[in-house]
Order: sequence, then structure tokens, then C-alpha cells
Amino acid sequence: MTMDATLSAAELDDRIAVLRDNIRQLIEQATAASGEQNESRTADRLAQQNEELDKLTAQRDALGK
Repeated sequence: MTMDATLSAAELDDRIAVLRDNIRQLIEQATAASGEQNESRTADRLAQQNEELDKLTAQRDALGK
């Protein structure tokens, strides 16, 4: 996902919901998977999703000000 300063609050909320669901699914996959390579790949994906979530949340919060 890319940042777009023209997103509305509703669009940001939708993207945030998608990211939260992605994070939930990744956590579920991580608990089911085993192996160092899988864990590393899942950790990388989780970090990426959390970073994007933080950016979108900050952008949405800035709209409210």
C-alpha cells in the first residue's frame, strides 16, 4: 500500500481495517508455521504491515485536527 495525502477519513479507515486484518492473519499463520525461514519472513511482513498501519493511523489522526 502506498501513502496518498488525498485519502478521505473513510478510505483511511478502510485501509486501516484491512491492515489490522492482515496483521491478525499473519499472527495466526506464525503460530501455525514452524521453521526459522518462515518465522523470519512472517516477522518481516508483520513489521511492514505495522509500519503502514502506524502511518495511516497518524494520517487519519491528522485529519481530525
